[in-house]
Amino acid sequence: MPDTLGIYISIPFCRAKCSYCNFASGVFGGERMSAYVDRLTAEIRETHQRTDFCMVLPRIVDSVYFGGGTPSLLSSEQMQQIVRALQEVFQVDPRAEVALECAPGQLQDDLLRSLPDLGFNRVSLGVQSFLDREAAAVGRLHTRAATLLEIARLRGAGINDINVDLIAGLPHQTEASWRESLDVAISTGVPHLSVYMLDVDEDSRLGREMLAGGTRYGVGLVPREERIAAMYNEACERFTREGIAQYEISNFARVGHQSRHNLKYWTRQPYLGFGLDAHSFLFVPDGTAVRFGNTDNLDRYMAGPAEEVRTAISATAAAEEAWFLGLRLATGVSLVELEKKIGPAAMRAFWPIVAECEQERLLERTATHVRLTNHGRLFANDVFERFLGVVREEDLSHEFMEQGALV
Repeated sequence: MPDTLGIYISIPFCRAKCSYCNFASGVFGGERMSAYVDRLTAEIRETHQRTDFCMVLPRIVDSVYFGGGTPSLLSSEQMQQIVRALQEVFQVDPRAEVALECAPGQLQDDLLRSLPDLGFNRVSLGVQSFLDREAAAVGRLHTRAATLLEIARLRGAGINDINVDLIAGLPHQTEASWRESLDVAISTGVPHLSVYMLDVDEDSRLGREMLAGGTRYGVGLVPREERIAAMYNEACERFTREGIAQYEISNFARVGHQSRHNLKYWTRQPYLGFGLDAHSFLFVPDGTAVRFGNTDNLDRYMAGPAEEVRTAISATAAAEEAWFLGLRLATGVSLVELEKKIGPAAMRAFWPIVAECEQERLLERTATHVRLTNHGRLFANDVFERFLGVVREEDLSHEFMEQGALV
């Protein structure tokens, strides 16, 4: 059973809401933010009541991730308040990865100066594009110059573990402007880069407008899907040539700079989420896993403790997760290790799906692993869905049925 824990802290406040954003976040005044921090720290201090069903909660924390929203909008005093609450309840490893999401140009001097003392050693910058016109088109408030200055300020404060997020498929984006963004991202020398293809769904303003066939938010200027796919592939090739290796569908890192916190999600390690719309994944004494999460309604969250909906992960669901989470990683799924856990009968149940995906050039198999092809990464969600509803409980090994957590 894992003996360390990851912690996610949700700070759902923004200076402006981006048109592509589908997260539970918004623009609120300072008074609301202060009250939220009070509620958040109270929730942290309620950890043991909240997790009383889990008798094996790891106490040592080896990763903390402040996401949002824009957590860098908090004052240094508010950040200290949250960190103190975490230290009261958990034993944070001195070598823990402690990361902060930040919008370029929205990190105040007092917070920047306090970050190393508070244990922060990693910052993720939501850049999305180094072309000012593209960034402005989706509601980003920064410029290229502000982003480059922010990177220099972080390094000046002693924080060198920096990630830059980019999005392929923004309004106004062309092949030439995308190459320019890639060039600038590489030239910064940051050790971690993330590339996401524009996600169109009804939970964002841009997505709703596109699905409705409207014209707002530069909908008509969004590149076609095949161009977006080509941009993503170009990023993968460029970063690889520069020694920034792809280790997950959307994530690339120089040696030693992978996101330890995010790897917990993809390798089914335990984590606790605090704050609005934050989710958790824990193990219980019999070895099975449970997922649960907070409301995405800010008023309900602020009202105080609410009953969480816990979902026990069945043995079949755990086996499915082992496939579709493992396939997110560049290394893929270890066939030997997985068969040891779920048994040969369950592995045989999945082989027709693997063979089908191989024929369609979505998966490739080596002597030890199955992984997505470059082509398969473009259709990852379709591949993942094929691994659902395949295995039956009677196919799973007796040991796995008793401890279906796949730790």
